[in-house]
Amino acid sequence: MEAPRSAPRERERARTTSGSDQVHSWILVTSQVLSAAWRIARAFVMTTLSPLSATFSYFRSLYLYLGHQLKWWIGYLQRKFKRNLSVEAEVDLLSYCAREWKGEAPRARLMRKAYEELFWRHHIKCVRAVKRDNYDALRSVLFQIFSQGLSFPSWMKEKDIVKLPEKLLFSQGCNWIQQYSFGPEKYTGSNVFGKLRKCVELLKLQWTEFSGMRDHHKRGSMCNSLFSDAILECKLYEALKFLMLYQVTEAYEQMKTNKVIPSLFRLLFSRESSPDPLSFMMNHLNSIGDTCGLDQFSPDFLLVMVLPCFHTVGTCP
Repeated sequence: MEAPRSAPRERERARTTSGSDQVHSWILVTSQVLSAAWRIARAFVMTTLSPLSATFSYFRSLYLYLGHQLKWWIGYLQRKFKRNLSVEAEVDLLSYCAREWKGEAPRARLMRKAYEELFWRHHIKCVRAVKRDNYDALRSVLFQIFSQGLSFPSWMKEKDIVKLPEKLLFSQGCNWIQQYSFGPEKYTGSNVFGKLRKCVELLKLQWTEFSGMRDHHKRGSMCNSLFSDAILECKLYEALKFLMLYQVTEAYEQMKTNKVIPSLFRLLFSRESSPDPLSFMMNHLNSIGDTCGLDQFSPDFLLVMVLPCFHTVGTCP
């Protein structure tokens, strides 16, 4: 009687165990399927994101590189065109005077009066500030020549100024010209003739170009470009210095033959520091651009040094 009652109980237990195994099996299969799906999805995501990550890294590196290059070029252009700009833009003359000559010192009052006379009597309305260094006076002269398109003085039209360095050596025997100094550059020896020739050739080329240009605005643009190139400027100033020396030498040779020479040259040769061209070069000309500029000399001596460049020996009074 006990056996029949236990049979259903065993069957119920077997069904419960079988159902539990099926649930466990389904959970296991589902877990395996989800795990496989996750591995596939992760592999797909990694495969997709790797090129994107590499692309992002590339563009980030490119961005940093271009930023560095842009910063360098901005600094270079600022140094090239701002720091080296030796002639500034036009400003109102009276405003410049008020800014530069303040106070009630006698010299300040005198300068303000002089500027006011230029403004009201001579109708000079604007002025350009020139970089202050040992070439500043020559820079002012050269800027006026180029900006106004002035032509060559008569004596430069009659001679090939490019050949003048060799002429001083071979025709007039001026071996001492080898002691000529190019600003802060000292003794250059026999190489001085080639360097002087290149400087004078450059001056002739630039002067010819500016004097033949009738468009005022175009001349102004070219002046801005030229007077922002310090190396080019120095060569032009050295050419002007040499033209002074050549004119002084020509006048000295004429004076030795008892010819009449302009009073400016007579005044020059009457000075203890410049009785002849060599003394003039060693005591005055070589220091320009190196240790001092033309502003270190007295006004009458400035006339002696600069004006002969624009006159023919024997024609100015």
